[in-house]
Amino acid sequence: MEFSLCSLDCALPVEVTLDEDNGRYMIKKSDSSGEFFNTPNELILWVKCNFSADEFCDPMEFQAMVKKLTDYLVNVDV
Repeated sequence: MEFSLCSLDCALPVEVTLDEDNGRYMIKKSDSSGEFFNTPNELILWVKCNFSADEFCDPMEFQAMVKKLTDYLVNVDV
């Protein structure tokens, strides 16, 4: 899964990548810095703790991403 969200603080988008097949779990923030994770759980927890819907141009788009990430966790844990 890959998401690209328009951030209010910069013209560059925030990009979230959860690629289980290739073991890529990363976030590129709007300031072009990044975060890398060893597991999908770590990535999703980081997103929930460090981002909020009001940081993005479309808060509903952020909420939809969080829902998809949460659904992914639920389906993987089953």
